Amino acid sequence: TSHTWFWNLIENDFSSGNIDLEGCMRLLEKIQIRFDEDHLRHIFKKTIDKHSGDVISMDDFKAIYRALVHRPEFEELFKAYSIDGNILPDGQLIKFLAKEQFQTEANETTALEIIMKYEPIDEVRKRRQLSFEGFIRYMNSDDCSIFKSQHKTVYQDMTQPLSDYFISSSHNTYLIADQLMGPSNLWGYTRALLKGCRCLEIDCWDGHNNEPIVYHGHTLTSKIPFRSVIHVIDKYAFASSCYPLVLSLENHCSPKQQEVMANCLKIILGDKLLSAPLGGEIDMHRLPSPEALKHKVLIKNKKVGTHDQSMLRMEEEYRGEAEEVSDSDAQSDDDDREDELPQRSRSPSKRRGDYRSSPLPHKRSKLRKKKIALALSDLVVYTKSQKFVSFEYSLQHQQCYENNSIGESQARKLLKVSAKDFISHTTRFITRIYPKGSRMSSSNYNPQEFWNVGCQMVALNFQTSGIHMELQDGKFLDNGGCGYVLKPEFLRDRNTTFTPRNVGAYSKPMSLSIRLISGHQLPPSAMSKTNKADPTVQIEIYGVPEDQTRKRSSVVKSNALSPKWNETFSFNIQVPELAMIRFCVEDEVSLVKQEFLGQYTLPVLSLNTG
Repeated sequence: TSHTWFWNLIENDFSSGNIDLEGCMRLLEKIQIRFDEDHLRHIFKKTIDKHSGDVISMDDFKAIYRALVHRPEFEELFKAYSIDGNILPDGQLIKFLAKEQFQTEANETTALEIIMKYEPIDEVRKRRQLSFEGFIRYMNSDDCSIFKSQHKTVYQDMTQPLSDYFISSSHNTYLIADQLMGPSNLWGYTRALLKGCRCLEIDCWDGHNNEPIVYHGHTLTSKIPFRSVIHVIDKYAFASSCYPLVLSLENHCSPKQQEVMANCLKIILGDKLLSAPLGGEIDMHRLPSPEALKHKVLIKNKKVGTHDQSMLRMEEEYRGEAEEVSDSDAQSDDDDREDELPQRSRSPSKRRGDYRSSPLPHKRSKLRKKKIALALSDLVVYTKSQKFVSFEYSLQHQQCYENNSIGESQARKLLKVSAKDFISHTTRFITRIYPKGSRMSSSNYNPQEFWNVGCQMVALNFQTSGIHMELQDGKFLDNGGCGYVLKPEFLRDRNTTFTPRNVGAYSKPMSLSIRLISGHQLPPSAMSKTNKADPTVQIEIYGVPEDQTRKRSSVVKSNALSPKWNETFSFNIQVPELAMIRFCVEDEVSLVKQEFLGQYTLPVLSLNTG
């Protein structure tokens, strides 16, 4: 039956004779078989080398198909449950689901759903059975992904205060390269929003013709109009997530151009812009939830006066007013920024592009005043930027709608000496962490250490790939990729005694066993002229210090197409709620050098059994 089905599937494509490599690719795409081009070229070449010419017959195509699709480890598994080696009846499929996939609730309905969804051969499907072809399609499907299918949709409680969530956050979102000379581009905002990012940063400066611009101040990065940025945000704000989007304004504009910014935000975003408290009155003790703020854009900036004063001014539709704000009143991260760049030396004897640390102009006296346009100030509701002084000061003076931004270096010192106070702070107030200014190449810091103390907005440079961005992407795969992940109870409870280095009674130990079976169509080594690599897999756990570990497999020589390991790794994880697992595949170039081939990172609690 399988043989007849396969010929019927491909015969039309051979009606005018044999096919070449391009025809082979088109046919594989038509029958929805995923392939790596390097591996296909290598297999195709080996096939045509057996006979002259550069085209293949139907029999040749079948051999290529089997080499790409019929993995021996699938066949071994299939035959272990099949009665005759050809067919898996629904009863045997249920046994497979219970024993191998740990789906103890599996029944006839579950089996029938799989058969109907994945069995390509009509007569086998009608008999409520699964052929090897159907089994392969099931094993390669999202249903057998290592990532739990339940976590691919929003499943967490979204009615808790905003401060109870980890929030996907971007730093200098407009940059798509380095912090010094790289281009500013609208694509930075589009990309972040399509990835489900829920806190974007906008650096605003005075531009020509009374039009504010966005760029990294005092650098050679290019400039884009503020108005254009808001248009892009309006278009993509809720493309990947319906939950609230925060625009973190680093505002260097004059009051006149701040008025223009406020006008842009109101006109372009319209009803999306949250400019008044929900229900007309602000709750002084509790922030609203992501659910209550669905499809709303929140402005994070300084604010002058009270919410009541803002509401009165809005009713009067005033224009052109500004007020001075002193440091002690409403200073935020952009006044004393750890991410300011060292100033360029003005000495002509210095080489071009030479940077050095010098007294920075933002280190000003405490009496410094800054003018804030009331029109912009009044758009700030639940995300008021507030200068971080100390945990004690915040506990005594800070309101729940006031947020702090802390540079990574200061934050790292704080978590080393006052982890308990840090966690107490993040149970009450939204805290944003941002990269230090010496990261001129837009490198990232490890976000895990700040998630461990409950920091909600751990802002990274989204344009820079690497392990730290992979942790970010992996963490926010959870909860449907909506950009909000509910913090564990021990990071939300204001009376918590948890700290990352002393988990105490909060430990819920988990024993994790991973059998690394095989790989399939891995990227060939950059040094290989064909499709070869010497792959090895490193499995890494990130979380509280006690859980951090890594284990490496053996090396499989000269095989990127179908390497086999069959090795088992065991991990004991104390705080699985914070743990991430990363699978990294590398090509062993030498005993001391590995070349990155690929990776996958996800939360430990999102791991699928089976």
